[in-house]
Order: sequence, then structure tokens, then C-alpha cells
Amino acid sequence: MFGQDRNQMRNFFIKAWGKANDLGIGSLEPLEKLVVQVIEQHPEYHVILKDQNSALDLEFLPETGQSNPFLHMGMHLAIQEQLDMHRPPGINTVWNDLCKRHSSSHEAEHQMMECLAETLWVAQRNNTAPDENAYLERLNLLL
Repeated sequence: MFGQDRNQMRNFFIKAWGKANDLGIGSLEPLEKLVVQVIEQHPEYHVILKDQNSALDLEFLPETGQSNPFLHMGMHLAIQEQLDMHRPPGINTVWNDLCKRHSSSHEAEHQMMECLAETLWVAQRNNTAPDENAYLERLNLLL
């Protein structure tokens, strides 16, 4: 969606949130609407998104117990895009079953994020493209 530019991605989240708050949801472009919908599901991140300057400089280090809110919200968007594209084939069935189990699409996405993160980590470690079959296998283990 934004390539490798961390600040560009963070700015998009911050500006979409600010635009929604200032002008309303009707003023947003389609991608901005998706971003704002994810942000609305995470009130714990709203304070971070209010201060653009500090949000761009914040470091979220796992060793300090902090999760990266931009990464987290970006993973929601990645999963939603996968569902829209039905890729990998079978992902929508897993998502539907997880939604039934957890009574929440948001919680289903949280479960799926662990599998996506592991798949991306393995691909990065091996310097390969993410393995969709392995990803789907991980997702099916959630069921």
C-alpha cells in the first residue's frame, strides 16, 4: 500500500483520522475510509494519532513490551485486502469460521494476524516471497 516508507504510511493514517474528525467520514476517499474504520476499532491508538510530529518519531520496540499500532492496523488492512481478493484461496472460509467462533470479525482478524506475521517473518528470514500455502495451513490450524 505504501511501500517501505514508514513515515508516508504513518502520515496517511494520521491525516485520514484527522480528516474524518474535522470534515466527517463523507469527506474521505475509499482507502481513507478503510483506514478510519480500522482506527475506530482501536480507541487505544487515538491519542497517538492526534500528534503527528511525535507519532512519526515514536519507536515501538518489542523488548519494551510495546506493540506498533501502525503495524497492527496495517495488518488489519492487509487481511481485509486478502479477504476482498479471496487470496489465498480458502481464506474467506477460515475467516467466516473464525467470525462464528469469536462473534467478531475484528477478533477473527486478530487471530489471523499471528499467522500472517509468522508467514511474513519466515519469508523475510529466507529472503523469499511469502508462501501462501503455508499461510493457509497456519490459518487452518486456528480452526
